[in-house]
Amino acid sequence: MSIRIGLGFDSHAFKAGIPLVIGGLKIDHPEGLAGHSDGDLLLHAITDALLGAVAAGDIGTFFPPSDPKWKGADSTVFLKTALEEVALAGYKIVNIDCVLVMHRPKIVPIAGELRERVAELLQLDMKNVSIKDIKRGMVAGDSKNDPPLGTETFDAQVIVMDHPNKIMEGYTPVLDCHTAHSTILSSRAFPVFSSY
Repeated sequence: MSIRIGLGFDSHAFKAGIPLVIGGLKIDHPEGLAGHSDGDLLLHAITDALLGAVAAGDIGTFFPPSDPKWKGADSTVFLKTALEEVALAGYKIVNIDCVLVMHRPKIVPIAGELRERVAELLQLDMKNVSIKDIKRGMVAGDSKNDPPLGTETFDAQVIVMDHPNKIMEGYTPVLDCHTAHSTILSSRAFPVFSSY
Protein backbone atom coordinates (compact mmCIF):
# COMPACT_ATOMS: atom_id res chain seq x y z
CA MET A 1 0.00 0.00 0.00
CA SER A 2 1.31 3.47 -0.83
CA ILE A 3 0.05 6.84 0.36
CA ARG A 4 0.24 9.96 -1.83
CA ILE A 5 -0.06 13.60 -0.80
CA GLY A 6 -0.65 16.52 -3.16
CA LEU A 7 -0.76 20.28 -2.79
CA GLY A 8 -3.12 22.57 -4.67
CA PHE A 9 -2.85 26.35 -4.79
CA ASP A 10 -5.23 28.97 -6.19
CA SER A 11 -6.09 32.60 -5.63
CA HIS A 12 -8.91 34.84 -6.81
CA ALA A 13 -9.76 38.47 -6.18
CA PHE A 14 -13.32 39.64 -5.70
CA LYS A 15 -14.93 41.26 -8.73
CA ALA A 16 -18.27 43.04 -9.08
CA GLY A 17 -20.82 41.93 -11.66
CA ILE A 18 -20.16 38.19 -11.60
CA PRO A 19 -21.70 35.44 -9.45
CA LEU A 20 -19.82 34.04 -6.46
CA VAL A 21 -19.34 30.29 -6.89
CA ILE A 22 -17.80 28.22 -4.08
CA GLY A 23 -17.72 24.44 -4.04
CA GLY A 24 -20.03 24.22 -7.02
CA LEU A 25 -22.70 26.43 -5.40
CA LYS A 26 -23.76 29.94 -6.33
CA ILE A 27 -23.58 32.03 -3.16
CA ASP A 28 -25.64 35.15 -2.57
CA HIS A 29 -23.01 37.90 -2.46
CA PRO A 30 -22.59 41.26 -4.25
CA GLU A 31 -19.26 40.19 -5.80
CA GLY A 32 -17.90 37.04 -7.36
CA LEU A 33 -14.35 35.80 -7.79
CA ALA A 34 -12.45 36.89 -10.87
CA GLY A 35 -11.03 34.08 -12.94
CA HIS A 36 -10.82 32.66 -16.44
CA SER A 37 -13.43 30.05 -15.53
CA ASP A 38 -16.21 30.52 -12.96
CA GLY A 39 -13.59 31.40 -10.30
CA ASP A 40 -14.55 28.56 -7.94
CA LEU A 41 -11.36 28.56 -5.88
CA LEU A 42 -12.48 25.69 -3.63
CA LEU A 43 -12.96 23.32 -6.57
CA HIS A 44 -9.75 24.64 -8.17
CA ALA A 45 -7.80 23.91 -4.97
CA ILE A 46 -9.28 20.42 -4.70
CA THR A 47 -8.62 19.76 -8.41
CA ASP A 48 -4.97 20.83 -8.17
CA ALA A 49 -4.46 18.73 -5.05
CA LEU A 50 -5.92 15.62 -6.64
CA LEU A 51 -3.88 16.03 -9.81
CA GLY A 52 -0.71 16.73 -7.85
CA ALA A 53 -1.15 13.71 -5.61
CA VAL A 54 -1.06 11.36 -8.60
CA ALA A 55 1.63 13.41 -10.41
CA ALA A 56 -0.72 14.17 -13.29
CA GLY A 57 0.22 17.84 -13.59
CA ASP A 58 -1.93 20.73 -12.51
CA ILE A 59 -5.18 22.42 -13.42
CA GLY A 60 -3.37 24.65 -15.95
CA THR A 61 -1.94 21.59 -17.73
CA PHE A 62 -5.41 20.28 -18.47
CA PHE A 63 -7.28 23.60 -18.72
CA PRO A 64 -4.89 26.41 -19.71
CA PRO A 65 -6.26 29.89 -18.96
CA SER A 66 -4.94 30.99 -22.36
CA ASP A 67 -7.51 28.71 -24.05
CA PRO A 68 -10.76 30.61 -24.73
CA LYS A 69 -12.59 27.27 -24.57
CA TRP A 70 -12.41 27.46 -20.75
CA LYS A 71 -13.58 31.07 -20.41
CA GLY A 72 -16.42 31.03 -17.87
CA ALA A 73 -16.27 27.21 -17.62
CA ASP A 74 -18.00 25.38 -14.79
CA SER A 75 -15.23 24.19 -12.44
CA THR A 76 -17.01 20.88 -11.85
CA VAL A 77 -15.64 19.90 -15.30
CA PHE A 78 -12.11 20.38 -13.94
CA LEU A 79 -12.87 18.33 -10.83
CA LYS A 80 -14.33 15.46 -12.88
CA THR A 81 -11.12 15.28 -14.92
CA ALA A 82 -9.03 15.18 -11.73
CA LEU A 83 -11.22 12.37 -10.35
CA GLU A 84 -10.67 10.40 -13.58
CA GLU A 85 -6.89 10.84 -13.21
CA VAL A 86 -7.03 9.69 -9.58
CA ALA A 87 -9.02 6.56 -10.56
CA LEU A 88 -6.69 5.88 -13.51
CA ALA A 89 -3.71 5.95 -11.12
CA GLY A 90 -5.47 3.44 -8.83
CA TYR A 91 -6.38 5.68 -5.91
CA LYS A 92 -9.59 6.49 -4.06
CA ILE A 93 -10.42 9.48 -1.85
CA VAL A 94 -11.30 8.74 1.77
CA ASN A 95 -11.97 12.17 3.28
CA ILE A 96 -11.47 15.85 2.67
CA ASP A 97 -10.97 18.73 5.10
CA CYS A 98 -11.37 22.26 3.75
CA VAL A 99 -10.62 25.62 5.33
CA LEU A 100 -11.84 28.76 3.58
CA VAL A 101 -9.90 31.89 4.55
CA MET A 102 -11.60 35.22 3.86
CA HIS A 103 -13.17 38.29 5.42
CA ARG A 104 -16.54 37.78 3.74
CA PRO A 105 -19.05 36.16 3.12
CA LYS A 106 -20.00 34.09 6.17
CA ILE A 107 -19.55 30.37 5.48
CA VAL A 108 -21.08 28.92 8.67
CA PRO A 109 -24.69 29.43 7.51
CA ILE A 110 -24.01 27.53 4.26
CA ALA A 111 -21.32 25.08 5.41
CA GLY A 112 -23.74 22.14 5.46
CA GLU A 113 -24.92 22.84 1.93
CA LEU A 114 -21.31 23.26 0.75
CA ARG A 115 -20.31 19.97 2.39
CA GLU A 116 -23.23 18.20 0.75
CA ARG A 117 -22.36 19.54 -2.72
CA VAL A 118 -18.63 18.79 -2.45
CA ALA A 119 -19.40 15.29 -1.11
CA GLU A 120 -21.71 14.72 -4.08
CA LEU A 121 -19.08 15.91 -6.56
CA LEU A 122 -16.37 13.73 -4.99
CA GLN A 123 -18.74 10.76 -4.56
CA LEU A 124 -18.06 10.69 -0.82
CA ASP A 125 -20.31 10.28 2.18
CA MET A 126 -20.97 13.71 3.68
CA LYS A 127 -19.44 12.55 6.98
CA ASN A 128 -16.10 12.43 5.12
CA VAL A 129 -16.22 16.08 4.01
CA SER A 130 -15.41 18.97 6.32
CA ILE A 131 -15.70 22.63 5.31
CA LYS A 132 -15.04 25.44 7.77
CA ASP A 133 -13.91 29.03 7.64
CA ILE A 134 -11.37 31.29 9.27
CA LYS A 135 -11.97 35.00 9.13
CA ARG A 136 -9.13 36.89 7.46
CA GLY A 137 -8.50 38.92 10.63
CA MET A 138 -7.65 35.73 12.51
CA VAL A 139 -4.68 35.11 10.21
CA ALA A 140 -3.76 38.50 8.79
CA GLY A 141 -3.18 40.52 11.94
CA ASP A 142 -4.04 41.00 15.55
CA SER A 143 -7.12 43.17 15.80
CA LYS A 144 -5.83 45.24 18.74
CA ASN A 145 -2.26 46.10 17.72
CA ASP A 146 -2.14 45.25 14.02
CA PRO A 147 -5.66 45.25 12.55
CA PRO A 148 -6.00 43.43 9.23
CA LEU A 149 -6.34 45.64 6.21
CA GLY A 150 -9.33 45.32 3.92
CA THR A 151 -8.78 42.46 1.53
CA GLU A 152 -10.15 41.73 -1.88
CA THR A 153 -9.28 38.04 -1.97
CA PHE A 154 -10.76 34.73 -0.89
CA ASP A 155 -8.57 31.72 -0.02
CA ALA A 156 -9.02 27.99 0.61
CA GLN A 157 -7.00 25.12 2.07
CA VAL A 158 -7.89 21.46 1.64
CA ILE A 159 -6.57 18.13 2.96
CA VAL A 160 -7.71 14.90 1.28
CA MET A 161 -6.92 11.34 2.40
CA ASP A 162 -7.12 8.20 0.26
CA HIS A 163 -6.76 4.50 0.96
CA PRO A 164 -6.70 1.31 -1.09
CA ASN A 165 -9.99 0.41 -2.69
CA LYS A 166 -9.58 -3.10 -1.27
CA ILE A 167 -8.56 -3.40 2.36
CA MET A 168 -6.06 -6.24 2.58
CA GLU A 169 -5.88 -8.69 5.47
CA GLY A 170 -3.66 -7.29 8.18
CA TYR A 171 -4.07 -3.69 6.96
CA THR A 172 -3.87 -1.20 9.80
CA PRO A 173 -5.56 2.17 9.17
CA VAL A 174 -3.16 5.08 9.50
CA LEU A 175 -4.10 8.59 10.53
CA ASP A 176 -1.90 11.09 8.73
CA CYS A 177 -2.28 14.69 9.88
CA HIS A 178 -1.04 17.69 7.91
CA THR A 179 -1.21 21.37 8.67
CA ALA A 180 -2.12 23.60 5.77
CA HIS A 181 -1.06 27.22 5.47
CA SER A 182 -2.65 29.93 3.38
CA THR A 183 -1.07 33.21 2.42
CA ILE A 184 -3.14 36.31 1.86
CA LEU A 185 -3.58 35.54 -1.83
CA SER A 186 -3.74 31.77 -1.78
CA SER A 187 -5.78 28.65 -1.55
CA ARG A 188 -4.15 25.32 -0.85
CA ALA A 189 -5.30 21.73 -1.06
CA PHE A 190 -3.54 18.71 0.40
CA PRO A 191 -4.77 15.25 -0.63
CA VAL A 192 -3.50 12.04 0.84
CA PHE A 193 -3.90 8.82 -1.17
CA SER A 194 -3.23 5.12 -0.89
CA SER A 195 -3.12 2.85 -3.94
CA TYR A 196 -5.35 -0.16 -4.30
